[in-house]
Amino acid sequence: MSAVVDQQPPGSPGWISQHGLSAVDTARLAQLDAAEHDPRVFSVEGDLADFGGMAFKERYPRRFFDMGIAEANLIGAAAGLAMRGKVPCVNTFGAFALMRACEQVRVDVAYHHSNVKIFGSFTGLASGFSGPTHHCIEDLAIARVLPGMTVLAPADAVAAYHLGRAAIEHDGPTYMRFGMDVTPQVHDEHASFRLDKGLVLREGSDVAVIAAGLTPVAAALEAADLLAEQGVRARVVDMHTIKPLDEDLVEESAQIAGLVLTVEEHSRIGGLGSAVAEVLCERRPTPLRILGVPDRFATELSDHEGHLRRCGLDAAGIASAALAALREVDAT
Repeated sequence: MSAVVDQQPPGSPGWISQHGLSAVDTARLAQLDAAEHDPRVFSVEGDLADFGGMAFKERYPRRFFDMGIAEANLIGAAAGLAMRGKVPCVNTFGAFALMRACEQVRVDVAYHHSNVKIFGSFTGLASGFSGPTHHCIEDLAIARVLPGMTVLAPADAVAAYHLGRAAIEHDGPTYMRFGMDVTPQVHDEHASFRLDKGLVLREGSDVAVIAAGLTPVAAALEAADLLAEQGVRARVVDMHTIKPLDEDLVEESAQIAGLVLTVEEHSRIGGLGSAVAEVLCERRPTPLRILGVPDRFATELSDHEGHLRRCGLDAAGIASAALAALREVDAT
């Protein structure tokens, strides 16, 4: 991991060659590079330093704290650091941060508007065969409802770096979710990110596919290719910021396509789909289909890819859902 911000821009071939396409690694790099320029940046660990945190520990040992497997204490300590003017970056599993330590996130962080940055890994179904205790399909719903909490879901390792830096610079509590493994590259060195603005990755006027997260956005782009083979033009939006949501882009997409399909590796309840539904109800009533994890625990023994296929969150599943929605809309 680099010592200072790279000469090569994030997303460029050289940068990818050096840092890879794991969002865990590039989110760590964002913290490391931010700490290089801002002595207020701390790393507060939930026993995950082996996942890239050792570089921070080696370079800034006085700004590194490993709290062990004690997530409530971890969040409370981070809030305390924030109260003293520091910018703590919490690194733990998303399921543990937003569920095991939910009370501390609510009271110590959100209620006090503490400037804590929570980097939640192993989210969605990324834990695969580890089972429902480690699956994290409720975090967006929990984080969204906490007053003042900014909620981020980067589409790839490049976005994880940019949004990680933006989260650290943002004044206020922030939660960012990602997985553990290498995922497809979506953005290149020309990508530009704002916390309150989504990105249109592909234009189309038959259906607007609004996706968020490491697997959904890449799968949505692949699904758009499958749909194009059948003459369906899909607009693909990377809605990397779930809160505050880019409401103007949601409305614009609905106006252009007349049908919206949301895709997320999260429960169908309370996440991106619910956020988009709230906007459409108020600003532009439009046919909407929410594609996500069904309202049940994923108890089947499977790897990550198997879970995604079972939930219809792979490219074929997304394309199939879009075609079914188009047929339903045409029939009304």
